[in-house]
Amino acid sequence: MNTTLTALFVFGFLIGTVLLGMGLRRVLPEDHLSTESKDVVKLAMGLVATMAALVLGLLVSSAKGAYDTKRSEVIQMAAKIAFLDRLLTVYGPEAAQARAQVRNTLEEAVRQMWPAEARLPALLAPNTQAGNVAYAAIQHLAPNDDEQRSAKAQAMTLATDLGQLRSLLVAQSVASISIPMLIILVSWLAIIFLGFSVLAPPNATAIVALMISALAVSGAIFLILELDQPFGGLIRISNEPMLNALHQLAK
Repeated sequence: MNTTLTALFVFGFLIGTVLLGMGLRRVLPEDHLSTESKDVVKLAMGLVATMAALVLGLLVSSAKGAYDTKRSEVIQMAAKIAFLDRLLTVYGPEAAQARAQVRNTLEEAVRQMWPAEARLPALLAPNTQAGNVAYAAIQHLAPNDDEQRSAKAQAMTLATDLGQLRSLLVAQSVASISIPMLIILVSWLAIIFLGFSVLAPPNATAIVALMISALAVSGAIFLILELDQPFGGLIRISNEPMLNALHQLAK
């Protein structure tokens, strides 16, 4: 889903609703615009606005939670990779090939998850063959003493954890925002703006205020959709933890 186009569509749709409401105000009979009628409309709009605010907050919270979860997993991966490299360094020169395989696998993962061109989609699915080669390089280490046996056992555990984290990122790559809920939310917003524009006086100040409100709501929709795509778009997870780990592996 293109977040920018979606947000612009929502903004245009709400502006169209405002203009429709302004047009309805001109053709409605005077008794429909009486003080009593306006009070009833305000009560109804207040109820819809409350429901819309709750759903909007729920969507923001859901998207932010999903974003923070994936960011935490990326940081965990970077930390585990750095510690894995330390264990292989402690193991000794015999683990040099395993370190090189881990470094190559990490370099490819960074290229896939954070493409150099922002327009390219992120590839979260791991390169199974490269991962298997790195895992096999660690598994084939032949320890000579207790220290090496302990280092190998911990390295194998970390390698398994890294594979699970990468698979978890792939499983979580599906959208967490419900499209039907988003459509219902936009429909409620349209009802709110329609009601407000019918009640608003036909002057520039009221129209500008409603347009600014529509822009703010569209910005919230944009934020929700951006947070739901943490490896692409403007608000994407930083690759700095992975680059730091890669720099450590290069030493």
